[in-house]
Amino acid sequence: MALVTLVLLQIFVVAAGAHLITSDVLVEGEPETIVASAEPPPVPVITAGPVLAAGGNGPLPAKGTLAGRLTEALGDPALGGSVGAAVLDAETGALLFGSGAATGITPASTTKVVTAVASMASLGPDTRLSTRVVRGSSPGSIVLVGGGDPTLASPRTAGSAVYPRPASLSVLASRTARALKAAGVTKVTVAYDDSLYTGPRTAATWKPGYVPEGSVAPVTALMIDEGRVSRSSDQRVSDPSRAAHAAFVSLLSKYGIKVSASARRAKAPAGAQELARVDSAPVYALVERALTLSDNDLSEALARHVAIKEGEPASFDGGAAAVGKVLTRLGAAKGVRVFDGSGLSPKNRIAPEALARLVAAAASPANPALHPIASGMPVAGFSGTLGHRFGKLHSAYGLIRAKTGTLDGVNTLAGMTTTRSGRLVTFAFMADKVPPGWGKAEAALDRLAATVAAG
Repeated sequence: MALVTLVLLQIFVVAAGAHLITSDVLVEGEPETIVASAEPPPVPVITAGPVLAAGGNGPLPAKGTLAGRLTEALGDPALGGSVGAAVLDAETGALLFGSGAATGITPASTTKVVTAVASMASLGPDTRLSTRVVRGSSPGSIVLVGGGDPTLASPRTAGSAVYPRPASLSVLASRTARALKAAGVTKVTVAYDDSLYTGPRTAATWKPGYVPEGSVAPVTALMIDEGRVSRSSDQRVSDPSRAAHAAFVSLLSKYGIKVSASARRAKAPAGAQELARVDSAPVYALVERALTLSDNDLSEALARHVAIKEGEPASFDGGAAAVGKVLTRLGAAKGVRVFDGSGLSPKNRIAPEALARLVAAAASPANPALHPIASGMPVAGFSGTLGHRFGKLHSAYGLIRAKTGTLDGVNTLAGMTTTRSGRLVTFAFMADKVPPGWGKAEAALDRLAATVAAG
């Protein structure tokens, strides 16, 4: 048996050597370089082109052909009687196709594109949101100060594989305990300060069911896990600030600090000594997350931070005013009217052409600070809210980046694609009188985007 095994092994080695000689030849002096044989592989490898082709400056699609195909697709009864559309050449800004392009339509979550542009332009890509612990007004007192980071993670979610990696409440408690022990303190009272935000915690324009159904948490400057009750549920707590405080107190106890008082809201003293802090991911990564996951809580937080930066109250009204101020500086305010940062408000109105121009601005080489908006938008058939979309439209997989929008009676889609001829174009397709029929309007919008990509 040993002899037979040896013979078979020798035959294998000889055969492998012969195959190497006849197929791939190592180039002398460059042992890692292989010259492939002329014989083609048995199965061709087919890959989709990139969403943003190099330069994106191929020939423009024929307007007549594109208009005919899109006009027919816009007539799909699944979209209802209020439909708007715009397709722009990303390089020149020329309107390649428009139908009701200047008319304001309820945008739903495509509003997040507006919030993202304002956030990147106002806050900058590297800004981080900080949650801090400072000394209180009396000896032995400390204050947990919310910095408006809704992604702050509790121990139950800290190990989740999410992007970007969030700041940790456990780390904040550990650093606080270490600083207190270094000062000889092992017993404290703990208050919390969530005064960074002002005004109502839910928008007057929101439907009453948004919080109970788990679409969004009450907007506060101090929260963990975006106000969720548990890791596996979208159900939200009624008071995210108190819930975060309770979790922090529990962690302090585990780290050897005794807490002698119950929850109390209090303003941190001006200039109070900082004991510990944790920082969120940078704004560019938060914007990517908000767009990919259509994150309502994060989008509302970003709008409030824009308000703070722009000198407006950190409220729904202040956020809307600040976003408008930033868009005006960018020359992109025309056709945009918003009442919140997430798009949950059914009173928001954005014109399709205005939305397509914002996407074009995000893709432009002239605006590198806005590029995370392009990279954050879901990819057709692969990621985020487009991961399950485009059904049998396989030719569109990987070719389209777009933000989705869905409310009762509203379906929208805004994004970019490189056409078959290699031209980068942006688009917005919007419908806000959609008849009942789950998924039918989404499929119609997907067909419109696929039509542009095939142009």
